[in-house]
Amino acid sequence: MRPLFSLLSGLSALTALPAMAQDNLEIVGKPENGGTGFQTAATELARDLQWLDSTINIIIFAIVLLVVVLLGIVLVKYNRRVNQNPASFTHNSPVEIAWTIGPIVILVFIGAFSLPILFKQQEIPEGDVNIKVTGYQWYWGYEYTDHEFGFQSFMIGAPATGGDNRLTPEVEQKLVDAGYSRDEFLLATDTSVVVPVDKTIVMTVTGADVIHSWTIPAFGVKQDAVPGRLAQLWFTPEKEGVYFGQCSELCGQAHAYMPITVKVVSQEEYEQWLDGAIDEYAGTPRAVDVASAK
Repeated sequence: MRPLFSLLSGLSALTALPAMAQDNLEIVGKPENGGTGFQTAATELARDLQWLDSTINIIIFAIVLLVVVLLGIVLVKYNRRVNQNPASFTHNSPVEIAWTIGPIVILVFIGAFSLPILFKQQEIPEGDVNIKVTGYQWYWGYEYTDHEFGFQSFMIGAPATGGDNRLTPEVEQKLVDAGYSRDEFLLATDTSVVVPVDKTIVMTVTGADVIHSWTIPAFGVKQDAVPGRLAQLWFTPEKEGVYFGQCSELCGQAHAYMPITVKVVSQEEYEQWLDGAIDEYAGTPRAVDVASAK
């Protein structure tokens, strides 16, 4: 399969089909310089995670505030100058009961909301589009298993695309030719995952050499790609646009140069892209049921 991917990658360099799938698409999921918050949530999973994060932060702030207030009371009311004859007791049952039951209630509350969100991520639904993702040092391979075709995805500016991991004028021109700008250097890839909006996408993730990790922050998904193992993630994108991610598991000296690009398009545009990709990569036409053809 790997030699086949190498051949397909070479063919993709000769055609603009995969690269042009982002025409007129807004770049939605992109990191910002100096940013400290989440990217815009583009899936229900991402909204759930961001809500949970905010809720837990509120709980943490409340606990910190309570502790600071209690410390302040102790400093003011029980310092040596004000309280020259301190009490000598060693136990206080009401306080001990409170600081035991209080954390239990807080943890149960957090678990009551976090566990359903975790289960929602882990319970994989039936996919409208099924894609196998393989992490390599240092690029990604994608197989659209419903139509039996695949391609590789390299960072624009990586050695495999004629660069040396630097933003040179030649690399900047390649970014422009692919519909990006210099701001997308280290994020944009020569080919991209293309999926339809409002459809359930199931990704089967694995690694070919070392552990990688496939993630798109705006989708709220992250899954380690472990050699010899298959793991799955799913998402339903709700907004058309271009979304970026990065390998999130340290995987070697070029770890920083294996980004992920996902383009969410309308169903009509997806079918048009799919027909062209099937022709380009010798896949199974949409009219053929792969399962029944085997």
